[in-house]
Amino acid sequence: MSIFDNTQIAFADRTDAQLKKAYWMFKAIEQPAVTNMGISVLNFTVKNNVPFVNTIVRNTLFEQFCGGETREESMKVVKQMFKHHVGSIFDYAIEGKAEEAVFDHTCEEIKENIKFAEGNPAIPFVVFKPTGFGRIEIYEEVGKNVELTTSQKEEWARVVRRYTEVCQMAYDRNVVLMIDAEETWMQDSTDQLVTDMMEKFNKEKAIVWNTLQMYRTGRLEYLEEDLRKAKEKNYFLGYKFVRGAYMEKERERAAEMNYPDPIQPTKQATDDNYNASIDFVLNNLDVVSGFFGTHNEKSTELVMDKMKAAGLPNDHRQINFGQLYGMSDNITYYLGSEKYNVSKYLPYGPVKDVVPYLTRRAQENTSVAGQTGRELALIAKELKRRKNK
Repeated sequence: MSIFDNTQIAFADRTDAQLKKAYWMFKAIEQPAVTNMGISVLNFTVKNNVPFVNTIVRNTLFEQFCGGETREESMKVVKQMFKHHVGSIFDYAIEGKAEEAVFDHTCEEIKENIKFAEGNPAIPFVVFKPTGFGRIEIYEEVGKNVELTTSQKEEWARVVRRYTEVCQMAYDRNVVLMIDAEETWMQDSTDQLVTDMMEKFNKEKAIVWNTLQMYRTGRLEYLEEDLRKAKEKNYFLGYKFVRGAYMEKERERAAEMNYPDPIQPTKQATDDNYNASIDFVLNNLDVVSGFFGTHNEKSTELVMDKMKAAGLPNDHRQINFGQLYGMSDNITYYLGSEKYNVSKYLPYGPVKDVVPYLTRRAQENTSVAGQTGRELALIAKELKRRKNK
């Protein structure tokens, strides 16, 4: 029996009706054919402004995986979770739009999130995706270290300006800012840009944090080099560690373009890599802070065990955990009940605009081995417990 099996703790915030709806939804997601068909229909209805689709999506996927359409609307969820010692990380979940006006708007949105988070322990981090601030193609070109055209130089300068503005505001307001990771072919330029921001703004503590996908090869070596530079130049490091979310796409592109597969060869190799990141953080707390973003019970418990063995308190300020809203509540709420620093990624945005995010969540639940089955088993267990009490 797992320490994360207490469904009374896990679903403390969910009514019977919400649990039954979630059960029905995960049951549908469990079938890849149903999921893929549903996604196709959903994308079509949104694209063609079919009446009532907003209401249908809002009452199903959106309700399960998002906090609300706005920050203010999401605050009801934020306050409720914080009663259980669970923080919230606002995630402006607009994806797939690549216009300069949209990038500027996203930048302003992140600034508002920083203002919202200032001094609020219920919102311990602010986050943004690199492609929220610039086109994936410009990151890729910069990462190749090739000569840029004048227009490309101007475009990249706008990306750098957006990063600098939000990092400066985060520094001024003492709010921790995490930059997500995306596809490997854009990650080199992202890593370098985030490193530049760390060197500039992390002189007193880790304000700017990078994200490392540990299903990638070479990430442990990257960490060691990052640590060497930080010690040499006297600044702090902060990282969010995840396993990764683009495996199929990464493998297909590597095969098509005939370059080495950047993903670990096996699931065990990925797990080993992820677990090695735990030791990296705990062995370097004089410089490094870590956020372990995972739905893996074994990795979560491993962090807890290593903290205990090192004599660290559960709420050590440099060690954090996180899961996505609407998933793995058994892990999140248990950690909260034991006073670990744990947060939910809480997406928000207009219903029709977050459909790409929602479809990604549905697909991930279908593809991750055991994820949906585990959610279904836990919900069924809790509904049975409530019926029999």
